[in-house]
Amino acid sequence: MRTLTVSLPGRSYDILIGSGLLSQAAEYLRPVLPRAKKLFVVTDSNVAPIYLSALIPGLERAGFETACREIPAGEGSKSAAMLSALWEDMMDFGLTRTDAVVALGGGVVGDLAGFAAATILRGVDFVQIPTTLLAQVDSSVGGKVAVDLAHGKNLAGAFWQPKVVLMDPDTLDTLDDRTFADGMAEVIKYGCILDRSFFDFLALRPGRGDIMEEIEHVLYTCCDLKRMVVEEDERDTGRRMLLNFGHTVGHAFEKMGNYETWTHGQAVAAGMCVAVRLGLALGVGCTGDDLQALTKLLQAFDLPVHIPCSDAEWPVMAETIGLDKKGAGDSVSLILLEEMGRAKAVKMKKAEVLSQLSALYGRT
Repeated sequence: MRTLTVSLPGRSYDILIGSGLLSQAAEYLRPVLPRAKKLFVVTDSNVAPIYLSALIPGLERAGFETACREIPAGEGSKSAAMLSALWEDMMDFGLTRTDAVVALGGGVVGDLAGFAAATILRGVDFVQIPTTLLAQVDSSVGGKVAVDLAHGKNLAGAFWQPKVVLMDPDTLDTLDDRTFADGMAEVIKYGCILDRSFFDFLALRPGRGDIMEEIEHVLYTCCDLKRMVVEEDERDTGRRMLLNFGHTVGHAFEKMGNYETWTHGQAVAAGMCVAVRLGLALGVGCTGDDLQALTKLLQAFDLPVHIPCSDAEWPVMAETIGLDKKGAGDSVSLILLEEMGRAKAVKMKKAEVLSQLSALYGRT
């Protein structure tokens, strides 16, 4: 088992990575939740039939009283209505401030359960047990929790660090290829923005089988890179913005498709390509070779490198970028590549961003 510690004042926690951790979860939860008597487990309709039976018996043997809420799988569950329903279920269960919430699932489950934990009774302890690659390398680490609003993704949320993150790579075996590829978009992102050698490592392993042979190294590297950034900038006001590479336009792609046409990973993949093209147009420093290398690697995992934007969809693009959480006033911070493995935030007027995007899409 590999261990990383996210060191934050009064909020430090471990990330544990190892095969079989799911069935051993209670062994690691009891020390970090010494006062908890009740655990409220949130999972979804995809994960529950496969993994819930591996988790619950061990928790109960360790003396925890458990309740489980299974939500419908999919982005649609990350809503204010579902959040409210979880609050009521937690109160029905008799959750107290010394108890805890456990998220068992992918990013939707983690974000929703984490926000519920951050807000119920003004905050209770929270545990992440991510079961998808995307959640393991990205959303389960760093303490961002949220729900979506009609105006866009993750617009209502909080920073609420978990007490521990348990990553069992065995859970990745049951993912379909599309869901696995979703996570690879975020894996590739880390190489683009923070570690050229890691990008090169991935480029030499352009397939699911190759990645799974090195999966603990992949998980550890991604989490370690994110750990370093989060420790430096927990509240996403400086260097942590780099982790949003591909996300500004990516979130717009997701909304254009009503969160059904394009998955998060697909949208981010195409969004990263847009960001590199913008960097080339603006002379930020990246090269055509960088774009070619990124395109080749994304395509190896069947991720899109271009998502069209019709005239009818353009207002959605414009509105979503205008509401980007990294924005301030009439400006937005775009994350662009200076070179492969190194990125920077470039503050631009929203009108200029839209003008550049309009040019990329051949709009006049």
